[in-house]
Amino acid sequence: MADSDDKPRASFRELVTRRTVDTELGATIPPGLRVATAYSWRMLVVAGAIAVAIWLIIQLQLLVIPLLVGILVTALLWPTFAWMLRHRLPRWIAIVISVVGTLAVVTGLLWLAIWQIGQQWPSVRARTVEAVDGLRHYLVSGPLQLTEAQIDGVLGQVWTVLQQQAQLLWSGALALGSTLGHVVAGTLLAVFILLCLLTDGAGIWRWTVRLFPRAARAAVDGAARAGWRTVVNYARTQLLVATIDAVGIGVGAFFLGVPLAIPVAVLVFLGSFIPIVGAVLTGAVAVFLALVYNGWLIALWMLVVVLGVQQLEGHILQPLLMGSAVKVHPLAVVLVVAGGAMIGGIPGALFAVPLAAFVNVVGVYLSRRGSYGPDALADADLIWNTVPRTRKGNA
Repeated sequence: MADSDDKPRASFRELVTRRTVDTELGATIPPGLRVATAYSWRMLVVAGAIAVAIWLIIQLQLLVIPLLVGILVTALLWPTFAWMLRHRLPRWIAIVISVVGTLAVVTGLLWLAIWQIGQQWPSVRARTVEAVDGLRHYLVSGPLQLTEAQIDGVLGQVWTVLQQQAQLLWSGALALGSTLGHVVAGTLLAVFILLCLLTDGAGIWRWTVRLFPRAARAAVDGAARAGWRTVVNYARTQLLVATIDAVGIGVGAFFLGVPLAIPVAVLVFLGSFIPIVGAVLTGAVAVFLALVYNGWLIALWMLVVVLGVQQLEGHILQPLLMGSAVKVHPLAVVLVVAGGAMIGGIPGALFAVPLAAFVNVVGVYLSRRGSYGPDALADADLIWNTVPRTRKGNA
């Protein structure tokens, strides 16, 4: 009995001694180091979770990209779709008008661009060859006195860099796939996801919310609703900005006599959905066409038009429209787009801003809420039920 009584007492004394030593050791550690350590291990956990999430996305790229495309297109169509439902149009008719109308507009723009390229391509190619030959002759016989070997070496280095950058973009971790079958499958899956979201988005969202603990459902729904409004505002604002960019640069190219004005406008419109990067690349294409086809003076004026439109976008449209819609600082937009392009190529740059805006709004909402609370979650409060059901069987 004595031995059995001594063991608990010994264990208790060891525990007290160990706790005293830990307390004395903790007292010698500066408070700043303790705070930094606490932040550090939590940041390591968060970074590990993000790394695992990115790894899963890379592994499931053929599912994730169509899902994001479907969600982004749904956000783009949502204002018009909701307007038709509010005016008591049957849901299936609203879905047909939204989807078929979008496909018709995109197909028409692409057909018009391809048709004009086919009409003017021989002339543009001939003028491009003449411009390149003239530039080579100037570099050889001009004040620079370069040799043919030097020019070929520089052109080879430039071509190698362009190939490397193109390969980096196209073969990013989230690229759509290396075969035509992957692209077709991803497109069909994105269309199917779009139809499902427009048809039964409320049911999908109710099922998603039930995956969370009951006490957190109200906060999850409110945060997601705020994030969804931000994505809708982003898509709507980006559509307006892209249209203004395309019209401005396209009209400028037309009046300056630059060839392929319509394809350039379509390219600017599509490229504007990739913030910062798309506007720069498409504007460079317009200036290049003006240089090789119309000469340096028209190219200078084309550069003025492109810079003017981009300044209008950067200093007026983006701060007034996109700033209030996305609530992300322009510096953060640049860094997010660059990081998205490094991780996921073109898809990464395309989805970087809406994802960052969604995460930012959700984080701010949850931090301001403070606690979840026991509020019950009603169907009418769900994000996809912002449009009331007007007819039985139509919602």
